[in-house]
Amino acid sequence: MKKTLIALMLVITAFTAQSQTKIKATAAQPAPKIKTVKVYTTDSSKYRLALTDDLQFIDFKQPLETDICIFVDPTKKYQTLLGIGGALTDASAETYARLPKDKQEELMRAYYDKVKGIGYTLGRTNMNSCDFSSDSYTYVAENDKSLNTFDIKHDQQFRIPFIKDAIKAAGGKLNLFISPWSPPAWMKDNNDMLHGGKLKSEYYQTWANYFVKYIRAYEKNGIPIWGLTIQNEPMAKQKWESCIYTANDEKEFLKKYLGPTLQKEQLGNKKIMIWDHNRDMINQRANEILNDKEAAKYVWGLGFHWYEDWSGGERMYANVGIVKESFPNIHLVLTEGCLGPFSTARLTDWKLGESYGSSMIHDFNNGTEGWTDWNVLLDEKGGPNHVQNYCFAPIHADTRTGQLTYTNEYYYIGHFSKYIQPGARRINSAASRSVLQTTAFLNPDGTIAVVVMNTCNQKVPYYLWIDKKAVSVTSLPRSIATLVVE
Repeated sequence: MKKTLIALMLVITAFTAQSQTKIKATAAQPAPKIKTVKVYTTDSSKYRLALTDDLQFIDFKQPLETDICIFVDPTKKYQTLLGIGGALTDASAETYARLPKDKQEELMRAYYDKVKGIGYTLGRTNMNSCDFSSDSYTYVAENDKSLNTFDIKHDQQFRIPFIKDAIKAAGGKLNLFISPWSPPAWMKDNNDMLHGGKLKSEYYQTWANYFVKYIRAYEKNGIPIWGLTIQNEPMAKQKWESCIYTANDEKEFLKKYLGPTLQKEQLGNKKIMIWDHNRDMINQRANEILNDKEAAKYVWGLGFHWYEDWSGGERMYANVGIVKESFPNIHLVLTEGCLGPFSTARLTDWKLGESYGSSMIHDFNNGTEGWTDWNVLLDEKGGPNHVQNYCFAPIHADTRTGQLTYTNEYYYIGHFSKYIQPGARRINSAASRSVLQTTAFLNPDGTIAVVVMNTCNQKVPYYLWIDKKAVSVTSLPRSIATLVVE
């Protein structure tokens, strides 16, 4: 009898625990409500993140082959969204400092306010100078291997106040990662911060210590550092700050110096991303580093850029998906993307936004968790930039008049960042015609955000179909829409 009672109590305890687990899981990710859909649209004619439809689902068991549909299945879940944002560079900070106070406040609302803006939650900044700095600089004196002279005074004038304003506007939290473009010239074999060159092996430990100094200095100034990349574009010899790392170089620096140093200095919680270059060679870099267990244990993810199409080819989205298939537990982040060269005449070019929309849809559908644009703000020339490498940003400021110009890049990015919440899970979404591009996410609050992009010059009527229910929607010419299902 006693054994029977004990067994019964164990069954009840197990059942209760299982029920509580299910309740917690349900609370963390509510079941989606499929009743209504609000359609928010940006198009080449007049709409900008505007509510254009408020629709009710109806029963629709089986669409016909002639029906154009976006099929969504919330039960098929993939990666979790980390966030979307842009880079807080010297160029952005210096331009921001030249704006009147009311325009500074407008800019911060536009990017970081979740209701009045597009809700950025992710950011990147440069360690030492980059091309989008007004000059080349480091934080230490010449040949100071001990780093006793390390000082971030340069950044305290413009960049640190700018980043702190962004953090405040984002509600007190912004996942910020850092990227170096080059070590100090004296650490490199070409004695030059520009034009490639390589980090000398005798300075590997010094350079690892430099990361620690920088992270601690920024955090002392009230700016938490969430993560880092090892080197911006490690296979590019540029006319601006650059440094070459082969896959083996990056692997050796990571596993013998940077990784152990961050662990030793109690900074092992910082998310380390390798590569930080184009999609074209991402697989080779992933294979060489992640197949080495001693190096891989320090790697949180891979960063990548979108510039592999510079020679007129196509962006190689599938390479990102191959990495995700090969290493399912790795985290993928687009760490930089922009368009150029800058010209005032192209500020209204609709292809700017469409380039962003297409890239974001394909990157998310290939397993990307975070998406970081390049400069959040540039001036009327597409700078400042100390090597005249001018480009576009989602928002430009005319520093002569103080006026802000919102390019359609801003609105296209907003169709993702405003409606897809950090912590959302990507879900199954597919279009039945290639004229429409789509991705979809299940938000933590149970709403579904479905992004639909149309790059043709005609209206495209279609059905949003979920679990034998549908709504009839019309995709406007040259448009992007986010359909929020509640």
